[in-house]
Amino acid sequence: MEIEAKSPLTGEVIKKIPEATDREVEEAYKQAKEASEAWGSKPIEKRIKSLKNVRKTIIDNLDNITETISLDTGKVETEALMADILPTLEQIKYYEKKAPEILKTEKRKTPKYFRKNKSIVQYDPMGVVSIISPWNYPFQLSMIPLMTALVAGNTVLLKPSENTPLVGEKIGEVLKDTDIGKNTVHILQGGKRVGEKLIEINPDKIFFTGSTEVGKEILKNAAESLIPTSLELGGKDPMIVHRDANLERASSAAVYGAFSNTGQICVSIERIYVHEKRYTEFLEKVKQKTKQLKIGFGPDADIGPMTTKEQTEKVMEHIKDAEEKGAKIEIGGERKNQYIYPTILTKVKHKMKIMTEETFGPTMPIKKYGDLKNAIEQANQTKYGLNASIWTEDRKIAKKIQNKLQTGNIYINDTVKNIGNPSLPFGGVKQSGLGRYHGSEGLKTFSHTKSIMINKNKKEELNWFPYTQDKQENIKKAIKTFHADISPIKKIKNLITLLRET
Repeated sequence: MEIEAKSPLTGEVIKKIPEATDREVEEAYKQAKEASEAWGSKPIEKRIKSLKNVRKTIIDNLDNITETISLDTGKVETEALMADILPTLEQIKYYEKKAPEILKTEKRKTPKYFRKNKSIVQYDPMGVVSIISPWNYPFQLSMIPLMTALVAGNTVLLKPSENTPLVGEKIGEVLKDTDIGKNTVHILQGGKRVGEKLIEINPDKIFFTGSTEVGKEILKNAAESLIPTSLELGGKDPMIVHRDANLERASSAAVYGAFSNTGQICVSIERIYVHEKRYTEFLEKVKQKTKQLKIGFGPDADIGPMTTKEQTEKVMEHIKDAEEKGAKIEIGGERKNQYIYPTILTKVKHKMKIMTEETFGPTMPIKKYGDLKNAIEQANQTKYGLNASIWTEDRKIAKKIQNKLQTGNIYINDTVKNIGNPSLPFGGVKQSGLGRYHGSEGLKTFSHTKSIMINKNKKEELNWFPYTQDKQENIKKAIKTFHADISPIKKIKNLITLLRET
């Protein structure tokens, strides 16, 4: 069996790549499992040294990697540089600096009545991690979880998207040019069956980025063996433009947030709610700026083609559904092959797919509101909760909105690029996923948290057998000493008595 790398520009097959068989997946798992003990026992400083080599290899091959991403996805090269490669380098650099501190053994507080005890937490590698990555940002969304898993001491089985196999090959080439052992990471190309097999082998962790529908199936299958699973899923991200917003800046951000990477971003602006007093002005500004976008392929283009034919058809179906239900297309709405012209819609309602389902394409539905409470309620009127954008010059208003929005991430007076902050944990609520990655939380997601207590007491413990009347009285005295509201003098007297009697 083979998978085909197709050009989003022409639909022609660029290359055919062998699909991994069940036996090859099983053998890769076996090798990764055997390699996991050696890799996981390496000092973290040595693992970080390997990450540095990956970072240097990426920089040394920057043009070649950029070209491959662009060829495989159809995105313009500037987008590949800014949103695929740069965030990857930022995340690696973050772990180079922060990982030793994040994963070091921590001292924790011990209750006073656990006399002569020490409490610590250590973070251990999990083992073999199966990573299933998507096609919209195939380099970033493969490399960041891969690097995170590696620095935490795990080995990795990576399945790149079958829609962007050339990037998968390129990742393999990048790793081959570093000192990371060949059995530490396995690239397994293929479609649905390979993804299913990566779960059937019972890895020690699953990390999936993709649609909510597929994520639910993965979670269902993983549940049979209680495999720890992180899911980074879809979004229907709202943008709320308050009446005091800077409309010049907000309109530029809206055009970028809705149309960058042809709208194929999980944190893309998919719905905009504008205060009725600013609605007309905002609409005119986004229309004017959208008309100036350059559609095509090359260094001067802003918007490229959709990556897959299937997604192209889904976006057009959402536009058609909205129009049939009363929406007005202000600009765009047309398709040429896999190019969809940026589309602004008004008179939209929440009964339309374009307002409730993830569109994942270059659309901008705009709805006016009068009451802020109503705008927040409408923003929350979705099964998703990944990201949101708030526009206001009033920090108190911003805080009021951010506290009410049901979402995992929020950007105030900007959009989209908060996903590129390596220090912040990223993930969704509701049906936008489970777990977090990026930041210290993300690194610990790929680790087993092990709690340890060490007792240096040479005497019998208060809680051990045999139980006696005296022991019972001492326990009562301990409870009152540590938990009752008594005077400091009384507390000291009780402690002296307890230390003498126990």
